[in-house]
Amino acid sequence: MNAAFFKNAESLVMELMAIPGVSGEEGEVMELIVRRLRQAGAPADAIQFDQAHRRGLKTGAVGNLVLRLPGTSPGKRRMLMAHVDTVPLCRGTRPVRRGRYVVPADKHTGLGADDRAGTAVVLAVALEMLRGRAAHPPLSFFWTVQEEVGLYGARYARLGMLGRPQLAFNFDGGVPHKLTVGATAGYRMEIHVEGRASHAGMTPEKGVSAITIASLAIAQLHRDGWLGRIQKNNREGTSNVGAIHGGDATNVVTPVVDLRAEARSHDLAFCKQIVRAIQQAFKKAARSVRGIDGRCGQVRFEGRFDYESFRLGDDEPCVLAAEAAIRQCGGEPVRAISNGGLDASWMTARGIPTVSLGCGQLHGHTTAERLDLTKFRRACEIAFFLAVG
Repeated sequence: MNAAFFKNAESLVMELMAIPGVSGEEGEVMELIVRRLRQAGAPADAIQFDQAHRRGLKTGAVGNLVLRLPGTSPGKRRMLMAHVDTVPLCRGTRPVRRGRYVVPADKHTGLGADDRAGTAVVLAVALEMLRGRAAHPPLSFFWTVQEEVGLYGARYARLGMLGRPQLAFNFDGGVPHKLTVGATAGYRMEIHVEGRASHAGMTPEKGVSAITIASLAIAQLHRDGWLGRIQKNNREGTSNVGAIHGGDATNVVTPVVDLRAEARSHDLAFCKQIVRAIQQAFKKAARSVRGIDGRCGQVRFEGRFDYESFRLGDDEPCVLAAEAAIRQCGGEPVRAISNGGLDASWMTARGIPTVSLGCGQLHGHTTAERLDLTKFRRACEIAFFLAVG
C-alpha cells in the first residue's frame, strides 16, 4: 500500500471524529461522505439513501447510505460496511494526536472512534476504488445509522440497494486481526410501575409506593441471581436495570416509576427465560405492596429483541476471506464471539452473512476512548485487500 492511502485515511478519520453525529443526528456525517465520493468521481446514480431512519424507535435526520460500483474484474460482489453514529458521550469531542494514538482533547468526552474509524476505513477504500487505483470485483459500500440505539439502520435497511453481496465485512470496534463471527441476543424493555399517590406525612397508608415496588423487584432479582452476570444450570447470560425515573417530592408517596432494563444471552431460549424472571419479579412486587384499602400496584411491560444471537459457520466464505486478508497483511486471525450487538447481527439474520473486524478502537463509550493509528492503518490495509478480492 502507498503512503498516500494511509495519510488520506488518517485525515479522514480525524475529520469524521470531529463531526457531531449521535444516533438520529447523522446528517452532517453523511454529507461529508457523499461530498468526498462525488469529488472522487462517483456517479450520482451510484449513491443512494434509504428510509431506515423513519422506522426505528428514534426518528432520525437521514437513512443509510450505499455506494454501489460495478466490477472492473470478475468476482462475486463484496460489501464493506460501518455505522456512522456515535453515543451522546461523544458530543463536542475534539480529536488530537498523541504519539501513535488519537484521544479526546476534553477529558469529559468520548472520542467517537466507535465507529468513525470504521466509517473512515470504508470511505478510504471506496475512494481508492473510485480513483482507479486497483482492479476489483463488484463492490457495495454501506454506511448505516442508529446502530448505537438498537441496530435500527441494519435492521430496516432496504436490502435491494446493496446489489446482493456474496461476501460482507463489517468494520467496528476492536483490533483488526479479531474476527467477530457471532454475537449475543439482546432484549430491551420498558417497565411502567403504577402505585397510588398519597400525602407521605398525613396519610401514607393510603398510598401505594411505585418506588417500593421497583425496589422490591430489583432486590429479588439480585438475591435470586437474575441480575448482572447470570449462571443457571450451565446456561449463561446478563441482565441490567439501567435507568429508573420517578417521583417529584418527598412528601408524596410516589405513584409512578418508569425503568429501562435489558437481558442478553447467546442462548436465545435462556434470554427469554431471563426476561420472564424480570417480569415475574415486578409482578410479584406489585401484588405485595398494598394500601390500607387492600388495593395493590400494577406493572406494565413493553419490550423487543433488538437483535438475536447468531454464529457464522466455520467455513463461511466471508470468514475465510477475512482470515486470508489478515494473513496477507502479516497478521494472525483470531475468531471471537461478542457479548454486544452488531450490525452484523441483523445483516446475518436477514440473509447476508457478515463478519466483523476492528479498526484499532479502544475503550469505546468511555472518556478513556482512543484510536491506535497503527492498528487503524492495518484495518485500512485489510479492507483494501478484501475489496480487491
